[in-house]
Amino acid sequence: MNGNCRLVTLRRTFRLALTRAGFAALFGLMALHTIGGAKAQVAIAALVAQPVSLPDMALGPANAPVTITEYSSMSCPHCAAFGENVFPMLRAKYIDTGKVRFVFREFPLDIKAAAASMLARCVANGDAEKFFGTIQLLFQQQQMLMAQTNMTLRLIGKQGGMSEQAVETCGKDQTLLDKIAADQRFAHEVVKVDSTPTFFVNGERFKGAMSFEELEERIMPLLKE
Repeated sequence: MNGNCRLVTLRRTFRLALTRAGFAALFGLMALHTIGGAKAQVAIAALVAQPVSLPDMALGPANAPVTITEYSSMSCPHCAAFGENVFPMLRAKYIDTGKVRFVFREFPLDIKAAAASMLARCVANGDAEKFFGTIQLLFQQQQMLMAQTNMTLRLIGKQGGMSEQAVETCGKDQTLLDKIAADQRFAHEVVKVDSTPTFFVNGERFKGAMSFEELEERIMPLLKE
């Protein structure tokens, strides 16, 4: 493991948005409290497998023998390092060959990361390839994103075919922000994600950045089952 970025106190506006997902998280917690051990792990795996408010952005076939779900923040340098150094190898060897389905879940650690996640959703408009392409650009420009957020979002939005007005409209989309916040709240309260990156490999949780070799160690036994 190569480190992680932890969830800290968020700005008030984003924190308030998170509370709107409280009922969904509460019901999930109530269900998990009634079981324990291996059954709880199975239950968590089932919860991770289903999108909450937003449709999943995923690459690889739905019936792949291995599903990797990453919870990631656009402001997390460990997430950016994974996206740049590990994900391309994972995609070439396992995702594009049909062995792995990779699901990206937004877990913004701050309001700048939330804005970047919103932009990626707007650029993609449901297209997973566009989404992952935008995520890659945002990670590559992470330092500039943190230092000059609005300018960076406009530039990356333009590369994705959006006008400045469309980028501004996207950034003010309260419904989209509420859905991202709801999904994050559910991940935090129900499946116990509190740092990025966090991975679930066929439902088993792994916290912190993983090298390709570490990830491959988790994948290979599952492909033999």
